[in-house]
Amino acid sequence: MSAILTCRGLKKGYGAARGLDGVDLELESGHIVGLLGPNGSGKTTLIKLANGLLTPSGGEILIAGQKPGPETRAIVSYLPDADYLPDWMSLRDLTKLFRDFFADFDPERSGRMFEALGLHEDDRLRALSKGNREKTQLVLTMSRKAALYLLDEPIGGVDPAARDYILRTIIGNCGEQSTVLLSTHLIADVESVLDEVVFLKDGKAVLHENADSLREREGKSVDSVFREVFACGGN
Repeated sequence: MSAILTCRGLKKGYGAARGLDGVDLELESGHIVGLLGPNGSGKTTLIKLANGLLTPSGGEILIAGQKPGPETRAIVSYLPDADYLPDWMSLRDLTKLFRDFFADFDPERSGRMFEALGLHEDDRLRALSKGNREKTQLVLTMSRKAALYLLDEPIGGVDPAARDYILRTIIGNCGEQSTVLLSTHLIADVESVLDEVVFLKDGKAVLHENADSLREREGKSVDSVFREVFACGGN
């Protein structure tokens, strides 16, 4: 099986600062992968590089064997960690925008998820709470039939009562051969859905392992292992 995402010696610097420092990583299709690390470890940088929003300083990153660009964006669905949609638009407008822009967008899927979350097509983004805006962006992202979903803090602003539904949405709306790369600080909330975990530390991938194997080997949760690995790392 070919890799959906490959990093070889991937580097990204910001002047004197170093975002990524030689990341080697390979993700196969069909897995939900947690991208875990403290603030400043390079999680958002890696996701932006995979989406073609940044250019590597060294090494390479490939999506299904290709450098990130227009061709790979057709198979990658990206959720950034900040509001990015025009807030004057209604959910109906946004659905039409995504349907027109992405050939793999499924409006029936987005409609079902909006309804389940109590969101209405006439709602305007500017009138929604921060949590509901985040839900809207996630619904639109997960309504594409993508090969790779890049989710940067998808549940950070979502109320705890909705998190289980959001996580079920992530699982239920990606195909068997799709991969989800999910960056989050809320490890305890998401680890039940993770197939694999990647720990980033000081711009390097210091661990990439099957989540069940890690728990069995260490005799504790992924969250507990993470806290031990980064106990002296600081945020």
